[in-house]
Amino acid sequence: MSPSLARRRLLTAAASLAAAALLHSPAAWAQGPNWPTRPVKLVVPFPAGTAPDVAARLLADKLSQGWGQSVVVDNRPGAGAIPGMVAAARSAPDGYTIAFVPAAAATITPFVHKNPQYDINTDFVAVAPVATAPMMIVVDARSDVHNLADLARLSRSKPGKLNFAAAQVNSLPHLTGAMLDRLGKLGMFTVPYQGSPAAVNGVLGGDALMTIDGIAGLVQHVKAGKLRALAITSDKRLPGFEDIPTASETYKGFESVGWFGLFVPTGTPQPIVDAINAHTNKAMANPDLVQRFAELGMYPRTGSAASLKDFTQEQQQLFKRWVAELGLQAQ
Repeated sequence: MSPSLARRRLLTAAASLAAAALLHSPAAWAQGPNWPTRPVKLVVPFPAGTAPDVAARLLADKLSQGWGQSVVVDNRPGAGAIPGMVAAARSAPDGYTIAFVPAAAATITPFVHKNPQYDINTDFVAVAPVATAPMMIVVDARSDVHNLADLARLSRSKPGKLNFAAAQVNSLPHLTGAMLDRLGKLGMFTVPYQGSPAAVNGVLGGDALMTIDGIAGLVQHVKAGKLRALAITSDKRLPGFEDIPTASETYKGFESVGWFGLFVPTGTPQPIVDAINAHTNKAMANPDLVQRFAELGMYPRTGSAASLKDFTQEQQQLFKRWVAELGLQAQ
């Protein structure tokens, strides 16, 4: 290569780097980012049909309308939500890949997996809270169990012989059931299933007495008369579900609530983070979306990126303590 050609290529590369730096400088974004200009991917690390998936699709629809660009839900299920979270963490930090993070992915996986391959605190930036999602404790509607007291009496009469269908090992429903078993001295045997639908089928098929999961994944079966709701895991009775008692009415202080939040890969420009936060808060305040979420037992939350970061760290400390109390070992 001639010296002149090498020099021209060097100057061209330098100019490209300078342009890229200018594009991502605060001054260049002062009037707001020119984003999105193409479809956005919303990575959901859980299977289709689960509570996180249902919530993500409802939000994606509203964001699509507001942005004038498609928001495509990309389901990446797997143990501990690891495949989906890793895929999102390794994506380009340009705002076109957003992680729809359920509670377990941020607060349980780090303590029950020796090598989760991602760190929610360093690989991601918190963007916006989405919703809280209390869970429901259910049994087959044909059973003689009508409340948690019935469940306790039956379980204690047959220690180790009645099964709790955990939607997935080391998931939020699993830990919630384990804590309930510990508090109530139920002596149930935990059977892990591959997701909520399989756990529900385990109860309906008579292989398990009880399961716990997000209301969104169970409410249709309750309304159809196939499952009976024994309790809700929030600390207060929920609008639209006032006839279902809380677990804390039987076990004082017991509460376990799922939640969802949006995160993006570290390095995503702050103006894009701010834009996603503003648009998400607007979507979650939409009356139609609020009503749709409420019908599924999910309750929208709005707030700053900082509030989600602080909340996530608080929840991490809570579940770190739970994991220790239950004696769970990282696998």
